[in-house]
Amino acid sequence: MPLVRRPSSPAEATAAPASLTEGTSDQRWAAVRAASERPDGVALLAAALMRENEPRVREAIFTGLARAATAESAAAVIPCLRSEDAGLRTAAIDALRAMPGATRPHVAALLGDADADVRLLSCEFARDLPEDEANRLLGDLLVRETEKNVAAAAVEVLAEIGRPEVLPALEACAERFAGDGFLLFSIKVAAERIGRP
Repeated sequence: MPLVRRPSSPAEATAAPASLTEGTSDQRWAAVRAASERPDGVALLAAALMRENEPRVREAIFTGLARAATAESAAAVIPCLRSEDAGLRTAAIDALRAMPGATRPHVAALLGDADADVRLLSCEFARDLPEDEANRLLGDLLVRETEKNVAAAAVEVLAEIGRPEVLPALEACAERFAGDGFLLFSIKVAAERIGRP
């Protein structure tokens, strides 16, 4: 996600909020850059995000929200994880990972979301958590998860950051998905990596 330069003039920094959703894509892009510097910038960017379809402008909005790195900016990005647009989902993940401190309070709820796709995508956020918290949250997920793709995503992360305390959760997951050879193999590899001294 590229950085957005700061406005070059006070006039640019106070661009009319309406220009975030009106005019050409270049005008909207300039307005997004200006809005990022305003005290009410996060609210303006959040309001424009779901209405913007131009990739370049949308990328600038995500960048501005990620740079703000506030609870409000993270909350504005999270709904994009539910989008049918793969590009929008990917941009949301990148933005949320770029502001781990703002994203962290949301990770537990996202891993417990009713939407399996949201749970799957949210496994990535655990990589940016302290290891003890990541292991606890992913372990809790594996104990209850019924979708094999979500379980596989959690196992993949645990293969990199797992600690011995998560081994029982991996075993429980293996029992639940005993008929899935690929997932069983992934769990075995993760358990072996975690169990090494």
